[in-house]
Amino acid sequence: MATKMTANGVSTTTAPGTEQYETFYFAHRGKQISRVMYDYRDTDNELFSCVAPTLAECRHKRDEWLAKKSNA
Repeated sequence: MATKMTANGVSTTTAPGTEQYETFYFAHRGKQISRVMYDYRDTDNELFSCVAPTLAECRHKRDEWLAKKSNA
């Protein structure tokens, strides 16, 4: 990724149909935990954001979101 995920708490994902993600780490009970922060801007310019343990899980959540949108 060339840029940070957010600028002042606002997503920097601007182009429709694009995704952006960043892995971050934190400590919990002596273990280092990793999570992926994920943004996707759909072709309607609506932003989907989530945090999950893996990029694959983020993309799965995005696909579920897109499926719900198309059925609405």
